[in-house]
Amino acid sequence: MAPPKPIQPIIVIKKKGAHGGHHGGAWKVAYADFVTALMALFIVLWLMNTSEAVKKAVAGYFNDPKGTGKLLGTMKEGTGVSVQPSNAYSLEKLKEMLEQEIKARKDLEKLSKQIEITITPEGLRVELLEDKDGTFYQSGSAKLSPSGQELLALLGSELKTLPNGLLIEGHTDATPFSTEGDYGNWELSADRANSARRLLQSDGVRSDQVTQVRGYADQLLRVKNNPTDPSNRRVSILVKNFEGPVPTTLKGAKVVDGSPTATPAEKAKAVANGDHAVSAPAPGAGPPPAPAAAAQPSPAKPSAAGPAAKPGLMDRLKAMLPGAKK
Repeated sequence: MAPPKPIQPIIVIKKKGAHGGHHGGAWKVAYADFVTALMALFIVLWLMNTSEAVKKAVAGYFNDPKGTGKLLGTMKEGTGVSVQPSNAYSLEKLKEMLEQEIKARKDLEKLSKQIEITITPEGLRVELLEDKDGTFYQSGSAKLSPSGQELLALLGSELKTLPNGLLIEGHTDATPFSTEGDYGNWELSADRANSARRLLQSDGVRSDQVTQVRGYADQLLRVKNNPTDPSNRRVSILVKNFEGPVPTTLKGAKVVDGSPTATPAEKAKAVANGDHAVSAPAPGAGPPPAPAAAAQPSPAKPSAAGPAAKPGLMDRLKAMLPGAKK
């Protein structure tokens, strides 16, 4: 009889299944590369059909992302509103447009030498310079001549379309006003600036667009070495620059709005005399009268027989401090 065979142990081998199916796989990496390459292809096809400005902006961005951000579009967030050109660019275009329209009109072309249009840090300044016979205003008057009315009507038709504010200034030369009385160069400069404002607003300039009207008389001469030069008599219209500094008065200059202001010396004298609201005298009106001394009531003194005066607030506070005498 044959011996029995030995019983072999049963070996169970457990294999961990691969993590396959839709949960992962190397195909995801290949698919991501394919999508990236496809997106790059579409970008290249789009760039090939765009304008040179867009191509330049995109190329500049990859070279210097911060330095070329303003080549196209806007740096501010928005909701699809069209991008407006910069203010300096608009003022330059406005200057060229005004110069071309003045040259196109024969009656105004001969006055082109008396019309100065310059761009300053404050904005676009249009100056109407007078000659010895008076070009834009009648001599010694705030009434506009036909040439002045036509030019201001032209300016008003262009300025009314702008969002910029306007500042109007009137200037005279140093020649004393011929008429007697309280009306002088101060009043004349302010009245000429106001007459220009009225005509501009009648031609469509908004009432809130003119922010300031100033009269300087002969304090800001254009030709300083010749105070009586006719070109010192002028009216300036300033189209304010949004990005530039706010126009302010020069140091020591007087500004009027129908009447002259007091000088610092006169104000100091007035304060010393006890008068805090004094205006400068009109030209030719003589020195200002001395302010009358106001009667000051003498402080009441308590009589010996009467009751003692009640202590004031400061006296009561002092008495509450530590170490105060009771």
